[in-house]
Amino acid sequence: MIEIDHLVVACPTLEVGRAWCEAMFGVAAQPGGRHPLMGTHNLLLALASPRHPRAYLELIAIDPEAQAPAQPRWFDLDAPALQAAIRAEPRLVHWVARCNDIEAIAGALGRDGDDPGPIVAVERMTPRGLLRWRMTVPIDGHRPCVGAMPLWIQWSSGHPTDVLPASGVAIESLQVGGLAPALAGHVRQVAACTATDSALRAFLIGPRGPVVLTASGLLSA
Repeated sequence: MIEIDHLVVACPTLEVGRAWCEAMFGVAAQPGGRHPLMGTHNLLLALASPRHPRAYLELIAIDPEAQAPAQPRWFDLDAPALQAAIRAEPRLVHWVARCNDIEAIAGALGRDGDDPGPIVAVERMTPRGLLRWRMTVPIDGHRPCVGAMPLWIQWSSGHPTDVLPASGVAIESLQVGGLAPALAGHVRQVAACTATDSALRAFLIGPRGPVVLTASGLLSA
């Protein structure tokens, strides 16, 4: 089982991310929480659609009150080029695919030469209790295939969308580009695989009409 779990939009601060979300979609993002392992925090927005009923948008930023992590932060958040880009405007940078057997997925990818990184245990506290999950995270924090190859997640507790209110914004489709054939085979059931230069493109519809979010490969430097 593979599904779109969430889209990741990197922001210089959560305050900037909150304002960007309201300007882009006309709706407010909801409080998320802190990730002690990575020194980040987030806001969330439900993106439920008939095909992707448990998808959501994550607005993520470095938490200025958190202790610096022992490892590079996920999603390239420590990369100078990415930080320079999001200072101008929050950007779609990655996506996360949900599965029900993360060891099998990671093993298959590794055998195909597309190592997704080690599986790590992550958690964050919410007003309704602790959320726990396991996730593939490259040791150096980079985005595999510049965001086209997802990070893989398997939830060990409830899911964020269990308590997220409907936002009126829905994900219609996801497009990824430049993947090797074996890797494309793993994600083709949830994302259209193309040969375009753009690493990742998400097509959304909301109260203000269609929105296309694009992650450019230029942000990998």
